[in-house]
Amino acid sequence: MKNYLLEICCGSAADAAEAAAAGANRVELCSALPLGGLTPSLGTLKIAKEQGIPVMALLRPREGGFCYSKTEFETMLRDAESLLAHGADGLVFGILHADGTVDEERCQKLCQIAGKKEKVFHRAVDVVPDWRRALESLIRLGVTRVLTSGQCPSAPEGAKTIRAMREYAAGRLQILPGGGIKTHNAAELLRKTGCSQLHASLKSPHHDPSSDGNPLIHFNGVPPKEGDYSLADRAQIAALRALLESEERASL
Repeated sequence: MKNYLLEICCGSAADAAEAAAAGANRVELCSALPLGGLTPSLGTLKIAKEQGIPVMALLRPREGGFCYSKTEFETMLRDAESLLAHGADGLVFGILHADGTVDEERCQKLCQIAGKKEKVFHRAVDVVPDWRRALESLIRLGVTRVLTSGQCPSAPEGAKTIRAMREYAAGRLQILPGGGIKTHNAAELLRKTGCSQLHASLKSPHHDPSSDGNPLIHFNGVPPKEGDYSLADRAQIAALRALLESEERASL
């Protein structure tokens, strides 16, 4: 039987709790999901760890690209040490040069800090000019896994490239499809890519009414409406986990 693993992208400790309760196998923990994800707080990590499933902690000091200043990189190094010291099961990062190629020197430093913990290169791989060259760099560094949409807006759209990545890597590192994965397209994506794990962000809208008293005040720099936020959707995650279990049984 083929075993399928479901990783849920979580922007809060509450997300991690919902994901674990719904049967997720692993969490990628970050903050500020509307910005593409930033480094989570230690408090968020501690509560996420209490949910009993592995937690991969994102290292991203700011939004907007992946070529960081000296100060930003030093922040990443210190955050890496702190997150691992407080229980992170792995680190998720992606550092590029200005030309979009992998910054091997800086990535190597993070890999050294991670040691035997998992090392995950995130979707920065989707903007590199040559993904084969990028994978070779990451394999040399000992990266565990690469999160990718196949250099397309969504993983279903990039399924052909994701499969090519998996075949090119040939077991030297894992390929984790992520981006736009839902219950209606997950099974087909697994078949098209040949991958055995998925990364999804399944959320539903919520509203905090505490700021409704003065609609002229806005703390968000961009929409959504003040007070609106998202939370991991336990029902959607459970449905995707059930679908994967169905696919597992079908593979017997």
